[in-house]
Amino acid sequence: MAEAIFKQYLTNLQATLNQGDAREESFYEHVKTLLLQYAELTNKKKPDITILPKATEAGNPDFRVWDGKNHITGYIEAKAPSVFYLDQIETSEQLKRYMKVFPNLILTNFYEFRLYQHGLMICSAIIGRSANAIALHKTPPLEQAEQFSYLLERYFAFSLPAIDNPKSLAKELAKRTRFLRDEIIAIELAEEERQGKKVLLGFYDSFKRLLINKLTHEQFADLYAQTLTYGIFAARTKSEGEFNRELIYKYIPNTLGVLKSIFKFISYDEPPKALEVLIDDIAEILCVTDIKKILHAYYKEGKGSDPIIHFYETFLSEYDPTLREKRGVYYTPEPVVRYIVKSIHSILKSHFNLKDGLADSAVTLLDPAAGTLTFPAEAIKLAVQEYTSKYGSGSIKQMIKQHILPNFYALELMMAPYTVGHLKISYLLDELGYQMAEDERFKLYLSNTLEKDLPAQIETPFTHEITEECLLANKVKQDEPVLVILGNPPYSVNSENTNEWTEQLLKHDLDSATSYYCLVKSR
Repeated sequence: MAEAIFKQYLTNLQATLNQGDAREESFYEHVKTLLLQYAELTNKKKPDITILPKATEAGNPDFRVWDGKNHITGYIEAKAPSVFYLDQIETSEQLKRYMKVFPNLILTNFYEFRLYQHGLMICSAIIGRSANAIALHKTPPLEQAEQFSYLLERYFAFSLPAIDNPKSLAKELAKRTRFLRDEIIAIELAEEERQGKKVLLGFYDSFKRLLINKLTHEQFADLYAQTLTYGIFAARTKSEGEFNRELIYKYIPNTLGVLKSIFKFISYDEPPKALEVLIDDIAEILCVTDIKKILHAYYKEGKGSDPIIHFYETFLSEYDPTLREKRGVYYTPEPVVRYIVKSIHSILKSHFNLKDGLADSAVTLLDPAAGTLTFPAEAIKLAVQEYTSKYGSGSIKQMIKQHILPNFYALELMMAPYTVGHLKISYLLDELGYQMAEDERFKLYLSNTLEKDLPAQIETPFTHEITEECLLANKVKQDEPVLVILGNPPYSVNSENTNEWTEQLLKHDLDSATSYYCLVKSR
């Protein structure tokens, strides 16, 4: 019977209390044993219960409970038995954060248990008086056994509801990404710096030295959190059926070396436990999501034929609307994109004597601030359309292989849109009947267009992959005879992407050209 398990649990707690020097963590194994015994008694599959390390008040709750099938049941946040009143904990900022992110959460001082689902308290039970246990040094009598059984049943029965609309998915991913940024990555960076470790700090050093030389810890935490979330989303769109943290790496193309390296670390190496737990949680959210229905929703809303990009914008608006303004991340309306690309196509024919326009093998094209590749994607569509109308569809694959993939380039600084852009092009080429081989990729490179990209010789995680991207991008900037430059660069009055070269370009006259600042002052 459950009562016997509960009584034994109280006896175990008392034995630990009577030692006199017990810390909160000393009681964790008793909770784990209780849950395992209760699951066995009630014929539940043996759950996997992980005690999570937490160096500070930030980070994850103390326990994660899985259902035995690689799906997350819930979390438990514990306080010492000497915390007699959980009301003050319930209203703390820490628990408010947890309730926003974790939809099935127990708060306990090991004697009182409160169950919260989707941020609301569902039920509670006090199985013994902790004050009496501490003061009298005796095991308190069992109370509210029936209520406690009900609470555990509700906890173990919980499962995430399937998400079937973009707004709901964006909200769920955004709140977890914010938690990842503020409570996991930022805290881990500070802890590693204090201890002299180089795990996440190694990734930070690579980004800072090879891509964004003024990158702060806060900016990296944001960049890395977004990259992880959208990388998982991208992998989920390629998967069928089961999906978890270990499978993310499998569904990322081998040609995306930077992203592949990040998720090798996440899926197979030893990331910080708190980071691993949140990745599991995000993967679980996406596992129960009908991705095809999510993407199809944009067609029904009349937003056009670019659902992946529209979801990226939806996610950003939920995650951090101010970030969109800082980075200039706004989706260029499809009619505007089509007009610009068609105009270029027409000019190539009329002014450059290239009869096939964008489909002509002499055309090289670059989007230097590519974002999610809206402009190059439209250029590819128009080139294929032109080629098909003149020469039929029989050799479209050959045209893509010999012209589009070698001659269309793009550069992007931010990892999240870089990830989305590659995903977008792979879907587009699939629609056109072309599947890229293992050694093929679209030439979108992770690079700072306004930097010279001469990689420093440093040894940090995935340095090789970023260095390769920088070298390939540098070749495009300096050596490739680019004919067409198109796109919609980010707009910001005060750019966050500055360096010595850009400042000189803006403030000083160069090569007989008047500087921007001088032009403004003369008006």
